Amino acid sequence: MGPQISREKLPEKHPSALNPAILVLNIIVAVLGAIIGLELITRLGISTNTSIIGALIAILIARLPFAFFKQFRQVNSQNLIQTAISGATFSAANALLLPIGVPYLLGKPELVMPMLIGASIALLTDATIIYWIFDTKIFPAEGTWPPGIATAEAILAAAKGGKKALMLVYGTIGGIIGKHLGIPTDVFGVSWIGNVWALTMFGVGLIMRGYSPRFFGIDINKYYVPHGIMIGAGLVALVQIIMIITRKEEKGKEEVKFTRTNTDLGNGLGKGLVIYLAAALILAVVGGLISQMSTGQFIFWIIFAAFAAIVSELIVGLSAMHAGWFPAFATALIFLVLGMLFGFPPVALALLVGYTAATGPAFADMAYDLKAGWILRGSGEDPEFELEGRKQQYIAEVISFLVAIVIVGLVYKVYFAQDLFPPVDRVYVATIKAGTDMQVARYLLMWAIPGAIIQFLGGPARQLGILFATGLLINYPIAGITVLVGIAIRLITVKRFGEEGQRQLYVLGAGFIAGASLYSFFMSTLKLGKK
Repeated sequence: MGPQISREKLPEKHPSALNPAILVLNIIVAVLGAIIGLELITRLGISTNTSIIGALIAILIARLPFAFFKQFRQVNSQNLIQTAISGATFSAANALLLPIGVPYLLGKPELVMPMLIGASIALLTDATIIYWIFDTKIFPAEGTWPPGIATAEAILAAAKGGKKALMLVYGTIGGIIGKHLGIPTDVFGVSWIGNVWALTMFGVGLIMRGYSPRFFGIDINKYYVPHGIMIGAGLVALVQIIMIITRKEEKGKEEVKFTRTNTDLGNGLGKGLVIYLAAALILAVVGGLISQMSTGQFIFWIIFAAFAAIVSELIVGLSAMHAGWFPAFATALIFLVLGMLFGFPPVALALLVGYTAATGPAFADMAYDLKAGWILRGSGEDPEFELEGRKQQYIAEVISFLVAIVIVGLVYKVYFAQDLFPPVDRVYVATIKAGTDMQVARYLLMWAIPGAIIQFLGGPARQLGILFATGLLINYPIAGITVLVGIAIRLITVKRFGEEGQRQLYVLGAGFIAGASLYSFFMSTLKLGKK
């Protein structure tokens, strides 16, 4: 379901990300996106999706009365612009500045550059893997990827107008008003688009995390319930992915439904793991870990860091696809705790959590961008055109990453000198200094069992365990209530109005997500101005 563009309306050739005009504008918006990301994550502790902002910039430029800007009237050109700005925002904030802040706060400023090198390689690998495996059975293009839908709908609304555009505008207004009143309308919108089972578990998890202290007198976070459940669910999810990769495909079936096969999925993850191993080795050597650990522990750290990187991105990707939210910070914390139980020294732990945190955000963000592009390119109607467009988006994303790497390398000292760090860095460092004991290991093992069972029962399509754990890791109970109310409205609407009712909710939901994103971005900008 979703917006469709007929093949007849598609251009013969997809715009190139290396077209001089597009390249220059992409570099400009990437610089803007990187600065926005750095300012938000250091001063407010958040990073926001700037895809809609990038789309609006491209749409406005296309309206300028100069022949040079006419090429930006093409929706696929606009998609390359939004891809660049969102990639730069998340990479600069989440995948680069956040990792290098950990060793600095631990009192090891000499490890900032080694961490930046490791994080940069992890970032580029992160995006490359999703490029290789997007539109496979695990990460299908038809998956929800809510922010991607919202971006595509906004671009199409500006291009086509009509009744659907009006419905999107209504949804956007509703999203802005609701967000202003404190209602997480982005979650409301997701509940009208995504998998009902997965989102229900997500909502239940959010409510349990938020209200368990009030109603049961227990803070489940202190007993590592969310962490244990995510470990169990994550391991089962990994097994499910391996089973899909190794399962014999029915001849001709996979190629028709997906642009990437199970073989592509296996090769993509396999090559990604090899790169993560190489990057972990580089990070370990440059970071001087060989002098702090035995040879066996040194080798185990490299293997564990690579494993943590790839599992982290898979967990983050699955959560992002179904819920539009990804628990990247919490997932990195889980592997930090596991590393502490394995007895790694503090410096090794700092590099481990930074390396793990660098994976996931780019994976999810690029998947959102590829989803938007998939819709704008006709929802896979022309596989050749789709693959070419995906390639150009990947090029635009990589360019934005390179811009972000340069900017972070140039300005991080300015932020750190003012004691401006992503707040989660202080959490990681405090956790490393506090240490842990075997009681934590018992909690993790105990709660991993129900997590594994829930994930197994839901199967790879629903990802119940991953989404339940995602909800448990986020302390935002009103979002849980919102998602369950949204699902109830969806079920009632579909029962009464059928498929047409679902289509209307789909467009309204995309509008709600877009409105909430716009409101969050502009309110964050206003707060920065006041600071």
